[in-house]
Amino acid sequence: MAGSTKKKQQRYSYADYLTWDDDNRYEIIDGEVFDMTSPSLLHQSISGELFRQMANYFEDKPCKVFAAPLDVLLAKNASRSDEVFTVVQPDIMVVCDPKKLEERGIVGAPDLVVEIISPSTSSKDNIIKRRVYEQAGVREFWLISPVERLIRVNKLGKDGRFEREEIYDDTAEIEIAQFAGLSVDCRRLFPPLPKVKRVKSPPPPKYG
Repeated sequence: MAGSTKKKQQRYSYADYLTWDDDNRYEIIDGEVFDMTSPSLLHQSISGELFRQMANYFEDKPCKVFAAPLDVLLAKNASRSDEVFTVVQPDIMVVCDPKKLEERGIVGAPDLVVEIISPSTSSKDNIIKRRVYEQAGVREFWLISPVERLIRVNKLGKDGRFEREEIYDDTAEIEIAQFAGLSVDCRRLFPPLPKVKRVKSPPPPKYG
């Protein structure tokens, strides 16, 4: 969801972030600041439906599901605001460790992160955020493309790196192995495609 990059100094921290008093939303990745554009109606529709499905599952369970805007601080020493150089706001996130939940947001890697991409954020989400979440130890990272109607699932392997990406279309039902019994019905995530009217071809002309 990020757009243009804001460059006024070489590196920003969470301490800087806390001083910004405008109404805009930002993410910081490795000290670089990204403006976040307003999400589209389709983006919000997908996010809302996915949150609904997950919230129903987690209602009586210790793990919690959250939706943006909510800060996620990814740093080795998050107790010092001036030493946190990555602050992101995923669209959907699931956290099972209650120690990671603080008033300021989530401190540490969520167990599952979902990003809904747009054409303007595709490269950032596919490359930069994938690396950030992998290094932070996010167990499962989803990329949802509303235009392609595809869901790309990345799971963290035992070596600490994401395994080969799994790709699902808008007819799939995705089972999330780390949460027994949780499956996402992708048919409900995307709006129905418009029906294509078949136009009958005129009969061939008769000769003779």
